[in-house]
Amino acid sequence: MSMVCLSDFEEYAKQYLSKTTWDYYEAGADDCCTRDDNLQAYKRIRLRPRILRDVSLNDTRTTVLGTEISFPVGIAPTAFHCLAWHEGELATARATEALNTCYIASTYATCSVEEIAAAAPNGYRWFQLYLYRDRKLSEQIIRRVEALGYKALVFTVDVPYTGKRRNDIRNKFKLPPHLKVKNFEGMFQEQASFQEEYGIPANTLDPSISWKDVCWLQSISQLPIIIKGILTKEDAELAVEHGVQGIIVSNHGGRQLDGGPATIDCLSEIVDVVQGRVEVYMDGGIRTGNDVLKAVALGAKCVFIGRPAIWGLAYKGEEGVREILQILHDEFRLSMALSGCRNVAEINRNLIQFSRL
Repeated sequence: MSMVCLSDFEEYAKQYLSKTTWDYYEAGADDCCTRDDNLQAYKRIRLRPRILRDVSLNDTRTTVLGTEISFPVGIAPTAFHCLAWHEGELATARATEALNTCYIASTYATCSVEEIAAAAPNGYRWFQLYLYRDRKLSEQIIRRVEALGYKALVFTVDVPYTGKRRNDIRNKFKLPPHLKVKNFEGMFQEQASFQEEYGIPANTLDPSISWKDVCWLQSISQLPIIIKGILTKEDAELAVEHGVQGIIVSNHGGRQLDGGPATIDCLSEIVDVVQGRVEVYMDGGIRTGNDVLKAVALGAKCVFIGRPAIWGLAYKGEEGVREILQILHDEFRLSMALSGCRNVAEINRNLIQFSRL
């Protein structure tokens, strides 16, 4: 099968993965309206290309938190990569290192933070963090990633409770016995008969999280803090006031609150209120280099892909994730050139026209 675009990898993964695994990765909350709108929203945006700009040379490089990456696409935190490929997150980390971009490792990884760091020792990595009722769990893993050279904490704030993912309930989704949430291996032995929710005891997540917990994180770690899960200008302003270093505009891939907005539709108001005081990133619905161009034009410093990385793993492990990233890189470079942009700094809102469709 000739893999030309990301939808080719999606089709392969749908056929290759078990139904339960496919349903887990594809799941949105409730009717999946927000999941689907993440994709459809890009089709409502048109580009206004400039011509005769000499695009014989163009440069896709950018920076995140002062570190140069090859183009403004990274890997979002997604769980359980070993369900898609036996090497799991190790393959993802190596592919991201090879393409010189940013990998956000998930708390719910099926490889430990130590194993991921060892697999790609020169890779640029952030760590995605949840806060638990037992804060010691969170603090212990923060200490581990600090020692391993992870460069930021990505605090996911949109999961006080897990969204209702109907197919996971129908399928009675559980990790197979040979896989574990490796970052917590051995930590729940005293709860040997616990009711499992995505690999850890149910009710481990803390629904009482609030802005005071951002202050708590700042009090125990010097790592930059990026808030993931902001969709409104009001919360973006609060994030800036609380001294975070970045915001990821995210609706959790449409897996939490159904009926919320597509992330690309939230981006402008958040960029406008932040006014450059912190970096703004986004995830959700990125499937082409055109999508990347539109997001960057609307003010995203970098975008992150979730499900497409899983499709790449399912296709061919590390090589598959490399191919996914390379396709997006090449499409982004072409879209830049066809729009008259020679480097990322030339991409701005003048490129954007919103369709009335």
